[in-house]
Amino acid sequence: MSARNDNELVLRTFEQAWTQQKDVTGLIVHSDQGFQYTSHAYHDMLPKVGARNSMSRRGNCYDNASMESFFSHLKTEGLYPYHIRNMDEAQKKIEDYIRFYNQHRPQRKLNKLPPVEYRKQLIV
Repeated sequence: MSARNDNELVLRTFEQAWTQQKDVTGLIVHSDQGFQYTSHAYHDMLPKVGARNSMSRRGNCYDNASMESFFSHLKTEGLYPYHIRNMDEAQKKIEDYIRFYNQHRPQRKLNKLPPVEYRKQLIV
């Protein structure tokens, strides 16, 4: 997390992700057309790790509908009900909610299963 949504935040976040997940060859990274994702540094970084860029079309909000839906749930269920006093508390609430969302929150579109359980069915 950062107090600023800037190139450094985006690049540092991806660097941490690449460190945890060593092989991301073939990964497609989808983003909007924000200045961070149109920067030279961002476009230079992806091919170095074997990832490809995918970007929303200008003015088409439906390209990111699933992420916008998640962020809406995160805010209304995981942040707004609480009085958050600092960045550490916010980060903890966000991490807790992401864990809850993936492992426990039923999704209507996934036959009322949480995402982790739904994916397990696909592996079998």
